[in-house]
Parts: sequence; structure tokens; C-alpha cells
Amino acid sequence: MTDSAGRQPTYADVNRDVIRTLEPPSPAYFGWMAVVALILTAGILAWTWQIYAGMGAAGKRTPQMWAMYITTFVFWIGIGHAGTLISAILYLFRARWRTSIYRGAEAMTVFAVLTAGLFPLIHAGRMWFAYWLLPYPNQRYLWPNFRSPLVWDVFAISTYLTISVVFFCVGLLPDIAAIRDASTGWRKKIYGMLSLGWEGTDRQWRHYRRAYGLFAALATPLVLSVHSVVSWDFAMALVPGWHSTLFAPFFVDGAIFSGFAMVLVLIIPMRHFWNLYAYITDKHLDAMGKLILVTSLVLSYFYLCEAFTAWYSGDHFERASLFWKATKSYAWAFWLQYFCNSLVPLVLFWRRARTHTPTLYVVSILVLIGMWFERFNIIVPGLGHDFYPYTWGIYWPTLTDTMIVIGSFAWFFILFLGFIKVMPSVSIVEVKETLPHPVKEAHH
Repeated sequence: MTDSAGRQPTYADVNRDVIRTLEPPSPAYFGWMAVVALILTAGILAWTWQIYAGMGAAGKRTPQMWAMYITTFVFWIGIGHAGTLISAILYLFRARWRTSIYRGAEAMTVFAVLTAGLFPLIHAGRMWFAYWLLPYPNQRYLWPNFRSPLVWDVFAISTYLTISVVFFCVGLLPDIAAIRDASTGWRKKIYGMLSLGWEGTDRQWRHYRRAYGLFAALATPLVLSVHSVVSWDFAMALVPGWHSTLFAPFFVDGAIFSGFAMVLVLIIPMRHFWNLYAYITDKHLDAMGKLILVTSLVLSYFYLCEAFTAWYSGDHFERASLFWKATKSYAWAFWLQYFCNSLVPLVLFWRRARTHTPTLYVVSILVLIGMWFERFNIIVPGLGHDFYPYTWGIYWPTLTDTMIVIGSFAWFFILFLGFIKVMPSVSIVEVKETLPHPVKEAHH
């Protein structure tokens, strides 16, 4: 790690540079917040209209009762998984390059899961009855239908969110204490309460490391299990193109693929606007680009397996479903998915592309577009071209559900923009651990 002058940052430099990101916001920051808030307001108004007018306002018709809402739900759950991969799995493998980017990835995980959790409520219509999905004691002895995918999602989301939030908060403690020590007035009091009495003693560090490692080990299988549960929402249904044992690894790889792209979309502007080039280096971008490339190649292999299985199985319905996706009403979305997810990431074979930020940024945005359309292509054409011709239908998005989906992105970004001005978006403690120790350097 070197700064713009080519020198090695010191421990004091790390404190100063990270705490500088929490200074009062600039007019440009408030401008972005205003734009995002306006988009979010439009989404809330669209949701209010849907509650008043009914689900028909969102274009929901038989047979596509699952459409953009469940598409976006699966998309946001996938986004949340890369944060756990970076913070937990790479921590267990002692991948030191994660230290500068994992804090933003962890925040992304929490906010993505909070965004995803909205969509089962939005999709259910009367979200004030959502508590019926929880197995709570009641005088009528009624229990949720545990065979319902909605109930699986409730347990998956709540478990993943709980572990992610606790893991996130535990990792923040030493950094909050560092901000407390550098603050004055009411800020010092607030950060003092949030630091939970952290003083950096040897006993506290031992307990901290033990707890952090435990939560990392606990969060790691959640990356596989939670998105596998989401994939079973589809794989357990007898719908052409859905009923497949491939869906669990297919969804997990796609989740990691899209999550890493979102991490790059978030950290590249952070690096630019706050001059964090000494901490988020080309080495970090190169490693992220390699992971996006690898997960893209694995995903392309799954696409080939899906097409080959549909052809080789001899199942007339599977073949007809795949042919309809590729050549009929939704062919544009089908081929856009392949272009964004399989062809575009191939440029990352070149190291220059992996370290060229405009190229990496454009690739990341196209990957996010492709992954949203991948979920769209699973859900909408699958339901629209079922076993019986009399159930076939075409879904057309409406202004209502389009604004709600766009509003979900504004909800995510407004949470993230708020976070980066009140909490350190780069880990102070772990970045220091990657710097050469001054005592060891003095001996050399």
C-alpha cells in the first residue's frame, strides 16, 4: 500500500484518512442524496397506489403471479451474499486483500437483505397481515403452511439478516472506539455509547477475535444455505425450466457474481471521491475482477448445462420452454442475459481491463443488469409458457411495479450513502494489520 506520493501510510495516516470520510457532507453529497430521495419517494407513492388500487395495478395477471417483485427479491438476496463471502469466507482463509473492502461489502449485505425483505411484503399485497407467516402461538391453533416458499423465505431472510447484522456490528466496535477518541462534544458521547466500553485491552482483543472468528464460521454456510433455500422456491415447483437439481449451485454462483459487481459499483466511487488509493489499490480491483471472471465462467457452464439438459432429456415441455425463451416474446431479455453475464466479463482476462476503473465499472453495471434479467428469464417466461396452452400469457410491466423496483434501488443507495457518513467505510483496525509493523521495520 502506498499513497499518491509513493510513500507507505503510517498508522496515524490510516486514522486520519478514514476519519476524514466522516467529515460534514459536501454539496455534491447532498445533491446525490436529494436525487435518490426523490426516486425513493416516487417508489413509495407507487406502492401506496398499489395498496389502494390492488395488485392489478402492478400488472399481476394469471399466469404470471410472480413477476418483477420476486425477480427483484432474488436479485437483492444475491447481492447480499458477496458481502458475507468477502468478510467471512475470505477472513477464514486469511486473504489479506479483503481488509480494505470488506466493511463496505458487509454494509452492502445488511442493506441488500433489508431491501430484499420488502418484496415478499410488497408482493403479498396486504402486508399488514405478514405476521401470519411467523409461527407464533395463537388462540385459533393456526400455523403457517411450512410447505409454502413464502415461509421458507421468512426463515431464510430473518436468519441471514440476524447473523449479518451481529457480525457487522461486532466488526465495527474497534473502529467506533477510534472515532470516539478522535471526536468531541455530542459526537463523542454517541460514539462512546456505540463502542460499548471498548478500550483495546488484551482481554478485549482476545474475546473480540474469538467472537469474530466464530461469527465468520457461522456466517459462511449461510452463503450456501440461504440462497439454496431461495432457489428451492422454484426448483420444488413442477414448472418447465424450474424443476432442476442444478438450481442451488446455479443460484449461489450467480449471487456471488452479482454481489462482487455491486461491491465494485460502490467502492470505486468511494476510492475516487475520498482519495483512498493508498488503501483500495489496483491489487484489490485485480482480485475482484478475477473473482467476477471465474464466477462468470462457472455461470456460463451452468447455462450450457441447462440448455444441454433441456435438449438431451427428450422432455418435450423442457425443449419447448427453452425454445420459446430464446425465440419468442422474451427473446430480447434472454439474449441480453447471455451477453451481459457470459460475454462482457471475458474482457477481464486482460489485467489492464481488471485495473482500468472505467472498464471495470462498466462491466460491473452490465453484470448487474444481466443478473436481474437472469432472474426475470427464470420467473416470467417460465410461468408464461407452462404445460397447458390455455394458461399461456404475456406479462407487461406497468408504471406502478416499475417505480417500486426502481425505488428499491434508491432505498438501498440511501441507506448506503447514510452509512458512509456516520461509520467508517474502510476498516481502520484491519488495514493497519496489513501495514509493515514499525518495530519490525526498525530492526531491519
